Amino acid sequence: MNLPTHLLALAQSTFVTINLSDFVASLLYSFVGIVIFCLTFVVVDKLTPYDLWKELVESKNTALAMVVAGLGLGVCLIIAAAIH
Repeated sequence: MNLPTHLLALAQSTFVTINLSDFVASLLYSFVGIVIFCLTFVVVDKLTPYDLWKELVESKNTALAMVVAGLGLGVCLIIAAAIH
């Protein structure tokens, strides 16, 4: 079956090629971002007068969870902007 030239060109242009170095760089940047986020959580945990993890998991402090989530999103946006 012979496809017309314009359909063949369209079919060939829709294939996605993945560059291995770009993929490895994305994995590396993701790992660095996760490490920075975890370190930020530890620093915030040390700066607060109480144990964040205990308050979040054992006491189920919803208000504190929302504050930490907002902080996490803010830090993640900063990391993503710096990496991008």
